[in-house]
Amino acid sequence: MKAVIAPSETPTAIRTDLAAIFVSLELSRSTWLITSLSPGNGEKMSKHSVVGGDVTALLHRFAQLQEKVRSRTDDEVPVVSIQEAGLDGFWIDRVLKANGIESYVVDPASIATSRRRRQAKTDRLDGEALVRALLGFKRGEPRVCAMVRPPDPGNEDRRRICRERKVLIAERVEHVNRIKGLLFAQGVRDYEPLHQGRRKRLEDLHTGDGRPLPLHLKAQIIRELDRLELLLVQIAAVESERDALLAAQKDTVVETPAPAAMLLDIKGIGPEFAAILCTEGFFRHFDNRRQVASYAGLAPTPWQSGTIDHDQGVSKVGNPRLRTTMIQLSWLWLRHQPQSALSFWFKERVWSNGGRMKKSAIVALARKLLVALWKYVAMGVVIEGAVMKSV
Repeated sequence: MKAVIAPSETPTAIRTDLAAIFVSLELSRSTWLITSLSPGNGEKMSKHSVVGGDVTALLHRFAQLQEKVRSRTDDEVPVVSIQEAGLDGFWIDRVLKANGIESYVVDPASIATSRRRRQAKTDRLDGEALVRALLGFKRGEPRVCAMVRPPDPGNEDRRRICRERKVLIAERVEHVNRIKGLLFAQGVRDYEPLHQGRRKRLEDLHTGDGRPLPLHLKAQIIRELDRLELLLVQIAAVESERDALLAAQKDTVVETPAPAAMLLDIKGIGPEFAAILCTEGFFRHFDNRRQVASYAGLAPTPWQSGTIDHDQGVSKVGNPRLRTTMIQLSWLWLRHQPQSALSFWFKERVWSNGGRMKKSAIVALARKLLVALWKYVAMGVVIEGAVMKSV
Protein backbone atom coordinates (compact mmCIF):
# COMPACT_ATOMS: atom_id res chain seq x y z
CA MET A 1 0.00 0.00 0.00
CA LYS A 2 1.13 3.51 -0.75
CA ALA A 3 1.64 5.76 2.21
CA VAL A 4 -0.85 8.60 2.42
CA ILE A 5 0.53 11.89 3.61
CA ALA A 6 -1.94 13.57 5.91
CA PRO A 7 -2.40 17.30 5.47
CA SER A 8 -0.85 19.47 8.12
CA GLU A 9 -3.26 20.61 10.81
CA THR A 10 -1.57 23.99 11.10
CA PRO A 11 -0.62 25.06 7.57
CA THR A 12 2.07 27.69 7.46
CA ALA A 13 1.08 30.70 5.42
CA ILE A 14 3.53 32.56 3.23
CA ARG A 15 4.88 35.56 5.04
CA THR A 16 3.86 38.81 3.39
CA ASP A 17 5.06 41.12 6.14
CA LEU A 18 8.34 41.95 4.41
CA ALA A 19 6.84 45.25 3.24
CA ALA A 20 7.55 44.75 -0.46
CA ILE A 21 5.92 43.61 -3.67
CA PHE A 22 7.64 40.44 -4.85
CA VAL A 23 7.57 40.00 -8.60
CA SER A 24 8.87 37.27 -10.90
CA LEU A 25 9.37 37.63 -14.64
CA GLU A 26 8.94 34.68 -17.00
CA LEU A 27 10.56 35.92 -20.19
CA SER A 28 9.94 34.67 -23.71
CA ARG A 29 10.22 36.16 -27.18
CA SER A 30 6.52 36.96 -27.51
CA THR A 31 5.27 37.66 -23.96
CA TRP A 32 6.54 38.43 -20.48
CA LEU A 33 4.51 36.87 -17.64
CA ILE A 34 4.51 38.96 -14.46
CA THR A 35 3.67 37.06 -11.26
CA SER A 36 3.37 39.18 -8.13
CA LEU A 37 2.66 38.79 -4.42
CA SER A 38 1.61 42.00 -2.71
CA PRO A 39 1.15 42.91 0.98
CA GLY A 40 -2.45 42.84 2.16
CA ASN A 41 -3.43 40.38 -0.57
CA GLY A 42 -3.01 37.18 1.46
CA GLU A 43 -1.34 34.32 -0.36
CA LYS A 44 -2.96 35.05 -3.71
CA MET A 45 -0.49 35.67 -6.53
CA SER A 46 -1.67 37.87 -9.36
CA LYS A 47 -0.57 37.33 -12.94
CA HIS A 48 -0.33 39.73 -15.81
CA SER A 49 1.38 39.56 -19.19
CA VAL A 50 2.91 42.20 -21.41
CA VAL A 51 4.40 42.09 -24.88
CA GLY A 52 7.96 40.77 -24.86
CA GLY A 53 10.48 43.60 -24.85
CA ASP A 54 7.98 46.29 -23.80
CA VAL A 55 9.81 47.80 -20.83
CA THR A 56 7.39 50.72 -20.63
CA ALA A 57 4.44 48.37 -20.09
CA LEU A 58 6.46 46.44 -17.52
CA LEU A 59 7.25 49.54 -15.47
CA HIS A 60 3.64 50.70 -15.79
CA ARG A 61 2.49 47.37 -14.34
CA PHE A 62 4.86 47.80 -11.42
CA ALA A 63 3.42 51.26 -10.80
CA GLN A 64 -0.10 49.82 -10.84
CA LEU A 65 0.88 47.20 -8.27
CA GLN A 66 2.32 49.87 -5.99
CA GLU A 67 -0.82 52.00 -6.37
CA LYS A 68 -3.07 49.05 -5.39
CA VAL A 69 -0.99 48.40 -2.27
CA ARG A 70 -1.10 52.10 -1.40
CA SER A 71 -4.89 52.14 -1.69
CA ARG A 72 -5.22 49.07 0.58
CA THR A 73 -2.61 49.80 3.24
CA ASP A 74 -1.73 53.50 2.83
CA ASP A 75 1.94 52.46 2.65
CA GLU A 76 4.58 53.03 0.02
CA VAL A 77 6.30 49.69 -0.66
CA PRO A 78 9.14 48.92 -3.06
CA VAL A 79 9.13 46.33 -5.83
CA VAL A 80 11.55 43.41 -5.64
CA SER A 81 11.98 41.55 -8.92
CA ILE A 82 13.52 38.22 -9.91
CA GLN A 83 14.20 36.61 -13.27
CA GLU A 84 16.10 33.59 -14.54
CA ALA A 85 19.46 33.94 -16.27
CA GLY A 86 18.90 33.02 -19.88
CA LEU A 87 18.66 34.21 -23.45
CA ASP A 88 17.75 37.80 -22.57
CA GLY A 89 21.07 38.39 -20.82
CA PHE A 90 21.30 41.13 -18.21
CA TRP A 91 19.91 44.21 -19.94
CA ILE A 92 16.49 43.90 -18.28
CA ASP A 93 18.16 43.72 -14.87
CA ARG A 94 20.09 46.92 -15.66
CA VAL A 95 16.94 48.72 -16.80
CA LEU A 96 15.07 47.79 -13.63
CA LYS A 97 17.92 48.88 -11.37
CA ALA A 98 18.20 52.16 -13.26
CA ASN A 99 14.52 52.79 -12.43
CA GLY A 100 15.01 52.18 -8.70
CA ILE A 101 13.75 48.58 -8.61
CA GLU A 102 15.57 45.96 -6.57
CA SER A 103 16.31 43.29 -9.16
CA TYR A 104 17.85 39.81 -8.93
CA VAL A 105 18.93 37.30 -11.56
CA VAL A 106 18.79 33.68 -10.39
CA ASP A 107 20.49 30.56 -11.65
CA PRO A 108 17.50 28.43 -12.76
CA ALA A 109 19.29 25.18 -11.97
CA SER A 110 19.64 26.19 -8.30
CA ILE A 111 15.87 26.30 -7.62
CA ALA A 112 14.54 23.15 -5.96
CA THR A 113 11.96 21.24 -8.00
CA SER A 114 9.80 18.16 -7.53
CA ARG A 115 11.53 14.83 -8.15
CA ARG A 116 8.45 13.15 -9.53
CA ARG A 117 8.90 11.35 -12.79
CA ARG A 118 6.32 13.44 -14.61
CA GLN A 119 6.62 16.98 -13.44
CA ALA A 120 4.15 19.63 -14.52
CA LYS A 121 5.79 22.63 -16.12
CA THR A 122 4.05 25.82 -17.21
CA ASP A 123 4.98 29.50 -17.17
CA ARG A 124 2.40 29.99 -14.41
CA LEU A 125 3.98 27.35 -12.17
CA ASP A 126 7.49 28.61 -12.94
CA GLY A 127 6.49 32.16 -12.06
CA GLU A 128 5.08 31.07 -8.70
CA ALA A 129 8.21 29.03 -7.97
CA LEU A 130 10.38 32.08 -8.67
CA VAL A 131 8.32 34.20 -6.27
CA ARG A 132 8.66 31.58 -3.53
CA ALA A 133 12.41 31.40 -4.13
CA LEU A 134 12.66 35.19 -3.91
CA LEU A 135 10.69 35.18 -0.65
CA GLY A 136 13.00 32.59 0.86
CA PHE A 137 16.06 34.50 -0.29
CA LYS A 138 14.83 37.77 1.22
CA ARG A 139 13.99 36.00 4.49
CA GLY A 140 17.59 34.88 4.70
CA GLU A 141 16.98 31.17 4.25
CA PRO A 142 20.29 29.44 3.48
CA ARG A 143 20.86 27.86 0.05
CA VAL A 144 17.32 28.47 -1.14
CA CYS A 145 18.71 29.53 -4.52
CA ALA A 146 21.86 30.94 -6.11
CA MET A 147 21.76 34.50 -7.38
CA VAL A 148 23.88 35.47 -10.37
CA ARG A 149 26.12 38.52 -10.17
CA PRO A 150 25.69 40.27 -13.53
CA PRO A 151 28.93 41.64 -15.01
CA ASP A 152 29.22 45.30 -15.82
CA PRO A 153 28.77 46.18 -19.52
CA GLY A 154 32.51 46.76 -20.02
CA ASN A 155 33.56 43.33 -18.78
CA GLU A 156 30.69 41.69 -20.64
CA ASP A 157 31.83 43.30 -23.88
CA ARG A 158 35.53 42.49 -23.44
CA ARG A 159 34.94 38.76 -23.10
CA ARG A 160 33.35 38.74 -26.57
CA ILE A 161 36.81 38.73 -28.13
CA CYS A 162 37.89 35.33 -26.80
CA ARG A 163 34.46 33.82 -27.31
CA GLU A 164 34.35 34.92 -30.94
CA ARG A 165 37.83 33.54 -31.55
CA LYS A 166 36.78 30.17 -30.16
CA VAL A 167 33.81 30.06 -32.55
CA LEU A 168 36.00 31.01 -35.51
CA ILE A 169 38.59 28.37 -34.63
CA ALA A 170 35.87 25.70 -34.51
CA GLU A 171 34.62 26.78 -37.95
CA ARG A 172 38.18 26.69 -39.29
CA VAL A 173 38.58 23.12 -38.08
CA GLU A 174 35.33 22.14 -39.82
CA HIS A 175 36.44 23.55 -43.18
CA VAL A 176 39.90 22.01 -42.94
CA ASN A 177 38.47 18.59 -42.09
CA ARG A 178 35.91 18.82 -44.88
CA ILE A 179 38.59 19.60 -47.48
CA LYS A 180 40.82 16.80 -46.25
CA GLY A 181 37.88 14.37 -46.26
CA LEU A 182 36.94 15.22 -49.83
CA LEU A 183 40.50 14.70 -51.02
CA PHE A 184 41.05 11.56 -48.96
CA ALA A 185 38.12 9.93 -50.78
CA GLN A 186 40.11 10.49 -54.00
CA GLY A 187 43.34 9.05 -52.63
CA VAL A 188 45.02 12.36 -51.73
CA ARG A 189 46.55 12.22 -48.26
CA ASP A 190 49.20 14.95 -48.01
CA TYR A 191 47.26 18.16 -48.72
CA GLU A 192 47.32 20.84 -46.00
CA PRO A 193 44.66 23.57 -46.48
CA LEU A 194 46.35 25.90 -43.97
CA HIS A 195 49.66 26.12 -45.86
CA GLN A 196 50.42 29.30 -47.78
CA GLY A 197 50.63 27.60 -51.18
CA ARG A 198 47.31 25.79 -50.82
CA ARG A 199 45.81 27.02 -54.13
CA LYS A 200 48.90 26.29 -56.21
CA ARG A 201 49.22 22.89 -54.58
CA LEU A 202 45.57 22.18 -55.44
CA GLU A 203 46.28 22.69 -59.15
CA ASP A 204 48.99 20.01 -59.08
CA LEU A 205 46.95 17.35 -57.29
CA HIS A 206 45.96 14.05 -58.88
CA THR A 207 43.75 11.29 -57.59
CA GLY A 208 45.13 8.04 -56.29
CA ASP A 209 44.57 6.36 -59.66
CA GLY A 210 46.43 9.11 -61.55
CA ARG A 211 43.51 11.24 -62.81
CA PRO A 212 43.26 15.03 -62.42
CA LEU A 213 40.85 16.17 -59.76
CA PRO A 214 37.22 15.98 -60.95
CA LEU A 215 35.86 19.32 -62.14
CA HIS A 216 33.01 19.72 -59.63
CA LEU A 217 35.08 18.42 -56.73
CA LYS A 218 37.78 20.96 -57.49
CA ALA A 219 35.19 23.76 -57.67
CA GLN A 220 33.76 22.71 -54.29
CA ILE A 221 37.22 22.69 -52.69
CA ILE A 222 37.94 26.16 -54.13
CA ARG A 223 34.76 27.48 -52.52
CA GLU A 224 35.77 25.83 -49.25
CA LEU A 225 39.15 27.59 -49.52
CA ASP A 226 37.39 30.92 -50.07
CA ARG A 227 35.47 30.46 -46.83
CA LEU A 228 38.57 29.21 -45.05
CA GLU A 229 40.63 32.25 -46.09
CA LEU A 230 37.85 34.57 -44.91
CA LEU A 231 37.98 32.83 -41.54
CA LEU A 232 41.75 33.24 -41.37
CA VAL A 233 41.38 36.99 -41.96
CA GLN A 234 38.72 37.27 -39.25
CA ILE A 235 40.79 35.22 -36.76
CA ALA A 236 43.75 37.53 -37.35
CA ALA A 237 41.53 40.58 -36.77
CA VAL A 238 40.13 39.15 -33.51
CA GLU A 239 43.63 38.27 -32.28
CA SER A 240 44.77 41.83 -33.06
CA GLU A 241 41.92 43.20 -30.91
CA ARG A 242 42.87 40.80 -28.13
CA ASP A 243 46.55 41.80 -28.23
CA ALA A 244 45.61 45.49 -28.26
CA LEU A 245 43.40 44.97 -25.20
CA LEU A 246 46.18 43.19 -23.32
CA ALA A 247 48.72 45.82 -24.33
CA ALA A 248 46.43 48.60 -23.10
CA GLN A 249 46.09 46.90 -19.71
CA LYS A 250 49.82 46.31 -19.51
CA ASP A 251 50.73 49.89 -20.38
CA THR A 252 48.33 51.40 -17.84
CA VAL A 253 50.37 53.13 -15.13
CA VAL A 254 48.91 52.08 -11.78
CA GLU A 255 50.32 50.99 -8.45
CA THR A 256 49.00 47.43 -8.85
CA PRO A 257 49.80 45.62 -12.13
CA ALA A 258 46.87 44.43 -14.21
CA PRO A 259 46.01 40.73 -13.91
CA ALA A 260 46.69 40.20 -17.62
CA ALA A 261 50.19 41.65 -17.34
CA MET A 262 50.92 39.49 -14.30
CA LEU A 263 49.74 36.33 -16.06
CA LEU A 264 51.78 37.06 -19.18
CA ASP A 265 54.93 37.15 -17.04
CA ILE A 266 54.52 33.44 -16.22
CA LYS A 267 56.22 31.00 -18.54
CA GLY A 268 53.69 28.85 -20.39
CA ILE A 269 50.84 31.41 -20.36
CA GLY A 270 50.32 33.23 -23.65
CA PRO A 271 47.96 35.98 -24.76
CA GLU A 272 44.96 33.68 -25.36
CA PHE A 273 45.15 31.98 -21.95
CA ALA A 274 45.73 35.30 -20.20
CA ALA A 275 42.78 36.93 -21.95
CA ILE A 276 40.40 34.05 -21.16
CA LEU A 277 41.46 33.90 -17.51
CA CYS A 278 40.96 37.64 -17.08
CA THR A 279 37.72 38.08 -19.03
CA GLU A 280 36.03 34.86 -17.90
CA GLY A 281 37.20 34.57 -14.31
CA PHE A 282 39.52 37.04 -12.64
CA PHE A 283 37.42 40.13 -13.38
CA ARG A 284 35.13 38.93 -10.55
CA HIS A 285 35.69 39.20 -6.83
CA PHE A 286 36.06 35.96 -4.88
CA ASP A 287 36.18 35.65 -1.10
CA ASN A 288 37.97 32.31 -0.92
CA ARG A 289 39.39 29.46 -2.98
CA ARG A 290 36.15 27.47 -2.77
CA GLN A 291 34.30 30.18 -4.64
CA VAL A 292 37.00 30.23 -7.31
CA ALA A 293 36.80 26.47 -7.90
CA SER A 294 33.00 26.50 -7.78
CA TYR A 295 32.74 29.30 -10.34
CA ALA A 296 34.78 27.23 -12.82
CA GLY A 297 32.80 24.06 -12.10
CA LEU A 298 35.87 22.37 -10.63
CA ALA A 299 34.44 21.87 -7.13
CA PRO A 300 34.05 18.26 -5.91
CA THR A 301 30.60 16.68 -5.70
CA PRO A 302 30.36 14.27 -2.73
CA TRP A 303 27.76 11.52 -2.38
CA GLN A 304 27.10 10.55 1.21
CA SER A 305 24.23 8.43 2.49
CA GLY A 306 24.64 6.19 5.50
CA THR A 307 27.73 4.07 4.97
CA ILE A 308 28.04 5.15 1.33
CA ASP A 309 30.63 7.86 0.91
CA HIS A 310 32.30 8.54 -2.42
CA ASP A 311 33.12 11.44 -4.74
CA GLN A 312 31.20 11.89 -7.99
CA GLY A 313 33.86 14.08 -9.56
CA VAL A 314 33.73 17.78 -10.31
CA SER A 315 30.35 19.47 -10.41
CA LYS A 316 30.74 21.07 -13.88
CA VAL A 317 28.30 23.72 -12.61
CA GLY A 318 30.07 26.89 -13.59
CA ASN A 319 31.79 28.66 -16.46
CA PRO A 320 32.53 25.96 -19.07
CA ARG A 321 34.96 28.16 -21.01
CA LEU A 322 37.08 28.79 -17.93
CA ARG A 323 37.00 25.11 -16.97
CA THR A 324 38.07 23.93 -20.44
CA THR A 325 40.84 26.51 -20.57
CA MET A 326 42.19 25.47 -17.18
CA ILE A 327 42.37 21.80 -18.18
CA GLN A 328 44.24 22.73 -21.36
CA LEU A 329 46.55 25.00 -19.39
CA SER A 330 47.24 22.24 -16.87
CA TRP A 331 48.70 19.98 -19.56
CA LEU A 332 50.88 22.83 -20.79
CA TRP A 333 51.88 23.66 -17.22
CA LEU A 334 53.46 20.22 -16.85
CA ARG A 335 55.52 20.88 -19.99
CA HIS A 336 56.62 24.46 -19.31
CA GLN A 337 56.79 24.38 -15.50
CA PRO A 338 58.18 20.91 -14.68
CA GLN A 339 60.01 22.14 -11.56
CA SER A 340 56.98 23.78 -9.94
CA ALA A 341 55.40 22.36 -6.79
CA LEU A 342 52.16 21.69 -8.66
CA SER A 343 53.96 19.60 -11.29
CA PHE A 344 55.70 17.59 -8.59
CA TRP A 345 52.35 17.03 -6.88
CA PHE A 346 50.82 15.74 -10.13
CA LYS A 347 53.72 13.38 -10.86
CA GLU A 348 53.68 11.99 -7.33
CA ARG A 349 49.94 11.39 -7.43
CA VAL A 350 50.08 9.64 -10.80
CA TRP A 351 53.07 7.57 -9.66
CA SER A 352 51.23 6.48 -6.50
CA ASN A 353 48.39 5.19 -8.73
CA GLY A 354 50.79 3.18 -10.87
CA GLY A 355 50.65 5.62 -13.77
CA ARG A 356 46.87 5.41 -14.03
CA MET A 357 44.07 7.99 -13.60
CA LYS A 358 45.93 10.82 -15.34
CA LYS A 359 42.70 12.43 -16.51
CA SER A 360 41.22 12.70 -13.03
CA ALA A 361 44.57 13.92 -11.70
CA ILE A 362 44.79 16.64 -14.37
CA VAL A 363 41.35 17.92 -13.34
CA ALA A 364 42.56 18.12 -9.74
CA LEU A 365 45.67 19.93 -10.99
CA ALA A 366 43.46 22.37 -12.91
CA ARG A 367 41.60 23.23 -9.70
CA LYS A 368 44.83 23.76 -7.77
CA LEU A 369 46.37 25.78 -10.59
CA LEU A 370 43.30 28.03 -10.89
CA VAL A 371 43.38 28.76 -7.16
CA ALA A 372 47.13 29.42 -7.31
CA LEU A 373 46.73 31.83 -10.24
CA TRP A 374 43.89 33.62 -8.43
CA LYS A 375 46.07 34.08 -5.35
CA TYR A 376 48.85 35.35 -7.61
CA VAL A 377 46.80 38.03 -9.39
CA ALA A 378 44.63 38.98 -6.39
CA MET A 379 47.13 38.88 -3.51
CA GLY A 380 50.53 38.66 -5.19
CA VAL A 381 51.29 35.17 -3.84
CA VAL A 382 53.95 33.74 -6.15
CA ILE A 383 53.36 30.14 -7.26
CA GLU A 384 55.97 27.92 -5.64
CA GLY A 385 58.64 26.87 -8.13
CA ALA A 386 57.08 28.73 -11.08
CA VAL A 387 59.50 30.19 -13.65
CA MET A 388 58.88 33.68 -14.99
CA LYS A 389 59.52 34.67 -18.60
CA SER A 390 62.05 37.30 -17.63
CA VAL A 391 64.20 34.60 -16.07
